[in-house]
Parts: sequence; structure tokens; C-alpha cells
Amino acid sequence: MRRTLVSICVLQAFSPLSWADAEPVEKAPLELQATSITGTADYETAQGPVHGYHATRSASATRTDTSIHETPQSISVVSQAVVEDLGATRLQDALDYAGGVGRANNFGGQGLTTFTVRGFTTGEFYRNGFPINRGYPNMPDANTIERLEVLRGPATMLYGRGDPGGTFNVVSKQPLAQRSVTLGSQLDDQGMRRGTLDASGPLDEEGRLAYRLNVVGEGGETFRDHVQTERYGVTPVVSWQATDDTKVIFEGDFMRNNHPLDRGLTRYPNQLGKASRDTFWGEKDAGKLHNDNNMAQLRFEHVLNDNWTLGGGFQWLEGTLQGNAIEANSLAADGRTLSRNFNYRKLEWTDKDTQLNLTGHFATGGFDHTLLTGVEFEDYDYTSIIQRSSGAAGTYPIDLFNPVYGQPRPTLTRTPTHDKENLKTYAAFVQDQVALTERLKVLAGARFERFEHDYETYVAGGKSWQASDNALTPRVGVIYDLTDTVAVYADAARSFKPNTGASRQGGGFQPEKGKSYEVGVKWEALDRALSVDAAIYQIDKSNVLTTDPVDSAFSVAAGQVRSRGFDLNIAGNITPQWRVIGGYAFVDAEVTKDNSIRVGSRLANIPRNSFSLLNVYEFQDGALKGLGLGAGSKYVAERVGQTSNTPFSMGAYSVVDLLSYYKVNEHVRLNLEVKNLFNRDYEEGAFGNVYAYPGEPRTVQAGIAYTL
Repeated sequence: MRRTLVSICVLQAFSPLSWADAEPVEKAPLELQATSITGTADYETAQGPVHGYHATRSASATRTDTSIHETPQSISVVSQAVVEDLGATRLQDALDYAGGVGRANNFGGQGLTTFTVRGFTTGEFYRNGFPINRGYPNMPDANTIERLEVLRGPATMLYGRGDPGGTFNVVSKQPLAQRSVTLGSQLDDQGMRRGTLDASGPLDEEGRLAYRLNVVGEGGETFRDHVQTERYGVTPVVSWQATDDTKVIFEGDFMRNNHPLDRGLTRYPNQLGKASRDTFWGEKDAGKLHNDNNMAQLRFEHVLNDNWTLGGGFQWLEGTLQGNAIEANSLAADGRTLSRNFNYRKLEWTDKDTQLNLTGHFATGGFDHTLLTGVEFEDYDYTSIIQRSSGAAGTYPIDLFNPVYGQPRPTLTRTPTHDKENLKTYAAFVQDQVALTERLKVLAGARFERFEHDYETYVAGGKSWQASDNALTPRVGVIYDLTDTVAVYADAARSFKPNTGASRQGGGFQPEKGKSYEVGVKWEALDRALSVDAAIYQIDKSNVLTTDPVDSAFSVAAGQVRSRGFDLNIAGNITPQWRVIGGYAFVDAEVTKDNSIRVGSRLANIPRNSFSLLNVYEFQDGALKGLGLGAGSKYVAERVGQTSNTPFSMGAYSVVDLLSYYKVNEHVRLNLEVKNLFNRDYEEGAFGNVYAYPGEPRTVQAGIAYTL
């Protein structure tokens, strides 16, 4: 807490006095395709701010600045306005209303939460088109997000290896042409305290050099007993318009997250019942895991001529996850005494990613083309060591329903994990967007990728392995405008993702392979103020690891799973005062082939039905001008906690959130939220075979933002 207070004091140092002598520099906004320093009030770019809740353009699904209405894929954009209205502090808070996106494993509060999309668990996160889900990264802070884009279905053709359910791309806040400084503070009745700074503006008289700086300091209690957190982040961005044709952007993100390993609640088959959602079965003095992540991006864009643009960049990621923790071993026959192990881990990773893209606009054969070609090289290194105390039944016990803390810490006696790995990928892709007629458009592309995966273990009896493979992942989509506001589309795509582990014979496995088919409709309703889209789909995944029938201690890549369903999403304005975002999803996801799990078994964390809708009404005039009132509702059906023959179940739940804000004037904004208004007791996601993480109880959050 002391360091959090220091961080907040540092933020306050950026007071109005700091800028008292600075004169604003008024320059015409520089435009360079999708990465201009500023947008305009009547035109949205794919990399810029969204006006309200309704995004009209995206670069995530095509890597080109393309109208969402003309893209043959289901896309949801969560704008910075949604993040602000919700008072969101984490990326997962904003995704609650993205439509059909559910929560899965949160890694004990340590890193990037995995989510469920279209029947599959995915952690495919990108930042400005570069992968940020390597190692155990921290969740991007909401204060740095300009827009968060959800791509449903495979995105492997553009982004490489990944899960077929969906992909997320964070578009971060970029420098502004006009000087702006916003100080923010948030607190809630669970004990969270948070201070933020968002500063931007030009650095030279011509406006060719500009910056953006986001700083966050957060810490305090949580609803979980004895679980205290600390989080600090600095995100600098500098853009340089080197010439009229060339722009260079440097972006960094340096995050420190200190959090106990908190697996949530246990759900053993013989357990007497669920413990209270605030029960923490770790130890108060075990300490925190320290998750430190550093990211640097250097991006560029160079206009070759009126039709061709060269772009790309380099990203460097580096991180560590280190510290002590406590995890469960087993539950005694009495149904309440939990055996635990004390452990220490040190995980380290480095990832280097280089991209180069060429985009061209031209006409040939009477057809208009947008051609994209690119190459990519990624080099990922990871090392880990985990030491644990005894895992025998009855060791380091604690009562789940009446925990007594302070037992002597057991000795670390075993090292079950001590390894290193390297994964290199080489890729080239081509994509063409063709306007066959004014109403009929086709998107087609393919990516060739080679990966080389080396794994070495230092554990006695462990097996090192090597795997390499080539993958061709095509994609084709067609979209047709039935009217000026209604379009229908169809899309087919393939995906792949390397499997990990060693087979009984000692080698690696064939990668998972997915294929997806999607048919949908897009409607720009209410004079194009509201987007409505619906789709039906089927995704099949093969080469899923399953038990080796010869030796159950090993696996074989022979399993198959399938997901099919329907999703409906909306975002935008019903009236100028009333804006909405949300969606409904029906998902039928099950095992279709396995050596040990019954065919038809449901996939973990996947509800058959889910629904979310956020409504916000802002008074535009009169005595209440500047007042916004909103309500959000979320429903998630029953889910299984693991994909198995005997899974535990997490019950269905409904949650209602209330929000309000008041724009006192052009400088001051106040906010007040009540999350989980009716204090529902629910579990938001499961991990492994016995862990389920409880949802947050009723929480009141208040804040203030002051813009200079």
C-alpha cells in the first residue's frame, strides 16, 4: 500500500502548475492512412478513437483499414467509451459486454486471463497486431486501451498459430495533436485504490513529434480474505512524422503486478460443500508472486506512392514470474481437510517478433483490389523451475470451512519442473480483397508458416523433445450487400496450433488443426447509428491430445472436438441519448473423438447460452445535462468445470450492474458504479480438475477524472 500511495503522489505531481506556462500548439492534423495522430469528428480510422459505442472500421480482421460492414467475419469492438462508462480497470471487465465472451482460467490472479469464444478457450491476445500472450503476461490495463477488438473464428491466416474460437487485438492509445492531461482516481468498498495519468500532446512546434504517457498505480484489499494486490504500470508512446510519407512510432509498456497465487475455491468430488467465496486457503505470510513484464514496439509506415504502403515493425517482450505460493494436493476423506504444498517458482521468457507488410490498392480486369502481403519471424524463449514441498496426503493441512493460518512452512523437497524451450516461427502470407461489383466483395488469402519447437527438461526421468511442421492456413470470405444497410456473408478458414509435450516414442506431436465455417448477416440500423450482426457457425478441431491407449502416462494427438452455434451482437445508439452494447450466444461444444473421454462430453467452461447487454442513457440538455445512467445485465448458463467423464458443474447465474457518471464541466467527470447489485454468489470460471474462481460480490466503486 505504501508504494501505491507513492505512485498516486507522483501522479498528483503532474498538476495544472506543470503546464501553466505552456501554450497550446495549433497545427493541422497530420493524416497517414490508419495511423494518423488525430482523427476528425466525422471520420473514423481503424486505429483511432471510436465515436461512442459504434465502430465502423477495423484493421484487426484484415490488417487493412476496412469497413466492418464489408468484412466477412463477426467482429465486435469495445471502445474506450465503454471502458470509461463501466469504470473498467482490467481488460476482462470490458470484455464482459463484448457478446459471447466468457471467462476461463485467470492464472491465480497473475496474468492474462483466458476466455471462451465460440466454444473454445483462447488466450490469443495481440497489441496493435503483435502477439502479447507469450509467457505469463500481465493483463493490459484499461487506462491504455483505445479500442478492444474481438474476432470470432480463426484468425490464423493473418496472425499465425492460435485457437480457432477467437482472437483479441488491443489497439492502444496513441499521441494526440492537442495537449491533454487527465488525472484519475478510483476506489471501491472492497479496498481497491487506484490512481492514473493520461497525458498527451506535441513535442515540437510543427506537431511532427508527439507523445502519449499513461501511468497507473493500484493496490489494496480484495474480496478474498488476506489477498492484497499491487499493480504499477508506465506506458509511453512517441510518434514521429519523419517526412510527409514516413511515420515511426515507439511504444513501451512496463508493468509490475504483485499478487498472491489465488486459485479460488476447490471442488473435489467428496467435498462437503462449497466454501465461502471469500475463503482463501493459502497462507497470509506466503508472500506474493511478482509478475514483471516489459514490452517495446517499434512500428513504421512509409507511403511509397498513392497506391502502395510499406509497414511493419519489431516487438520485444521480456518477463518474469517469481515467488512463493501454495496449491492444493488432495482432500481427506472427511470432505473438508485440504492437503497442500508450498512451492517456489521462477519463470522467465523473452519473445522477439518482426513483421513487414506491403499494402496496395489498384484496379485490374475491371475489379478493385486491396492486396496485402507480409512476412513474419518470431523467436520465443522460455525457462522455468518450480520446487515444491511434499505432495503426500495429509501434509500441510487446512480446514476449507474454518481455516486456521500460521502453520510452519514445509521444506521444498522436489523439483517437478525444470526446463527450457524455444519456439521459432517463419511465415509469409498474401490476402486480396476484391470488389467484384459495387455490392459483391470477396476476401481470399493464405498463410504459410513453419515452426521449430525445441524442449529440454532437466528433471530426472523427463523426456526432452523436438517438433517441427509446416502449415498452410487459407481463408476465403464473400459478402454481398442486399441493401445499402444489410449485407450477408459467408466465411471459411483453417487454423493450427503446436501441441506441447513428448509422446511415448519420445518425439513431439502433430499440431492441432481447426476448420471453421460461418454464415452471417450484418445490419446498419437506425440510420447507421446501430450495428446488428448475427451468425451461425461450425468449428472442428483435430489432433487434440488424448490418452495413449498403450500407456496412459502418455498422450497421442488423436482427439477431436466440435463447436457449433449462433451468436447475435449489437453496438451503437438507439437514440442520440441511449447507447447499447451486448450480445447473445448459443454454443454446442463437445468431444467427438477421444480415447478416454466419452463422445458427447461437454467442453470445460462453455455455457450453452450466454447473454449480456449494457444500456447507458446520457442527458444531452436541461438541468441534467452531463448526467449518465446505465444498467448492465449478464446471464451465463450452467457449465462443466473440466472436460472429463465426471466433471463438476458450475451453476447458471445472472448479474446486474448499475453505473452512473456526471460531467460537472469540461474538466471534471465523476463516476459511481455498483457491480453485482443483488450480490449473486457465482463462479466465473474453472481451471484444472478441482479449481473454480468465485465472482466478485456486490461492490461499490467511485472515481473522479480531472482533465486539464
